[in-house]
Amino acid sequence: MNGAHSLLATLRANEVTTIFTNPGTTEVDLMAALDSFDDVHAVLCLFEGVATGAADGFARVTGRASATLVHLGPGLSNGWANLHNARRAHSPIVNIVGDHPDAHRLLDPPLNSDLEGLTQSLGGWFRRIVDADDVADLTAGAVGACYGPPGRSSTLLLPSNVAWSDVAAPPHWPVARRETAPAPSSQDVVHAARSLRTRRSAIFIGGDAVSGAQLALAQRVCAATSSRLIMETFPAIFEHGAGIVSPERLIYLSDFALGQLSDLEVIVLIGATVPAPPFAYRRGPDQIVAQGCDVIDLAPPGVDTFAALDSLVNELDAPPVSIPSGSPAEVPPGPLDSHALALAIASTIPEGLIISDESNTSGLHLYGATQWSNRHRVMTLTGNAIGFGLPATLGAASAKQGRVLAIEADGSMMYTLQALWTMAHEGLDVTVLALSNRSYAIVELELRRVHQPLERSSSQLLVDLDDPALDLAGIARGLGVPSVRVETTQELLDALLRSYSTPGPMFIEAILPHGIG
Repeated sequence: MNGAHSLLATLRANEVTTIFTNPGTTEVDLMAALDSFDDVHAVLCLFEGVATGAADGFARVTGRASATLVHLGPGLSNGWANLHNARRAHSPIVNIVGDHPDAHRLLDPPLNSDLEGLTQSLGGWFRRIVDADDVADLTAGAVGACYGPPGRSSTLLLPSNVAWSDVAAPPHWPVARRETAPAPSSQDVVHAARSLRTRRSAIFIGGDAVSGAQLALAQRVCAATSSRLIMETFPAIFEHGAGIVSPERLIYLSDFALGQLSDLEVIVLIGATVPAPPFAYRRGPDQIVAQGCDVIDLAPPGVDTFAALDSLVNELDAPPVSIPSGSPAEVPPGPLDSHALALAIASTIPEGLIISDESNTSGLHLYGATQWSNRHRVMTLTGNAIGFGLPATLGAASAKQGRVLAIEADGSMMYTLQALWTMAHEGLDVTVLALSNRSYAIVELELRRVHQPLERSSSQLLVDLDDPALDLAGIARGLGVPSVRVETTQELLDALLRSYSTPGPMFIEAILPHGIG
């Protein structure tokens, strides 16, 4: 047995049995050791950003950690953007990064880099393993640390000489102790309840608090205090559809969000952080919380949101409240636009579907349209680093909890389209709905805030994706995923229903009006 076996055995003992990987030479001993672990599933990804995004998606739908295995500093760098999204989602992930032995690093070989500095920029837990006898304890430590609370990335730097060195198996592989999220203090609960009852107020909710059960508790609190219930713009994963409370969603564009929150005197945060503009603007608001509005941070990330909401219900003696019911709107015939697209998706969602939403501007109507659909869960772009949707879909589907629908903008898809190959390779039950508006429409929208570009001008050419046009369906076929192109609502309805009833992956390219539309 060597250090590589020790690492895998400890991961298995801690129920980390899925590894998303793009390995290289420094990882070959770990690759070889996998042949001794039939119950550890390694998923080959063709780009490190796919591996890290998949680990994020897996964590969001299961609440459990998986691992990534990447090749030295450049491999970790390639995966950094989706680890940023995972950090914002508080997803538990164990990153294993192969490295050169210390003596070889002194020679400054081509792939040498400041791995420690790069790892520290993720803001999580990390250790460099220097002795094979320490592999098991440090691996267990990484698993324990990644669960927080709140969840985060843990990173182990594993030099190749540690992986190949012999080590004695312990009598028992170490198992990490997981910390329990603390409840808010009773004084904070009383203060929040009094503020909600006596002032114009809202509960601003996110994190674990956007599960169906916790949304129902939040609705009771808001009904008892005449408060509003507002959800953060990009929760890690939320429950939605028939029988689920549907809160307001904070508007993405700062000018509109400022108006949405302008009349509030107090905001109580539960599982969320203070709402802030995504960017600074020359003539835009510096903040979207009204001046003079008090912010009560009752349950920040890492605090038990269920305990916070349950305590508020008890403090206010808030009775149960019925949840409004309805049906998805009728789908109009004709060519697709963003509104018809949303209605078609809403009318076909099967019970228990998991949605990975990176629809961006083309998905403007999705949240409202799917309020009465069959129950489903939605993952969103927590860190705003695009290229999240396909990898997160891959990770969620690898958890085998039901079919996953990726709603994917064309520009974002091009960042991590390699995930399609792994979906085909693994035979995953995935539907990818690619939204072809042939534009970086969100960047065009932002550009128009400061400048009106002329057709074919230099600035306009930086947001158009139609010269040459992207053949998304052809790309998918080339990566092994059956595909179809649709232009009308009926064609989209037929394709979605067919994909939901057919095992394995399916790719649908939906043709939408160009640009912002």
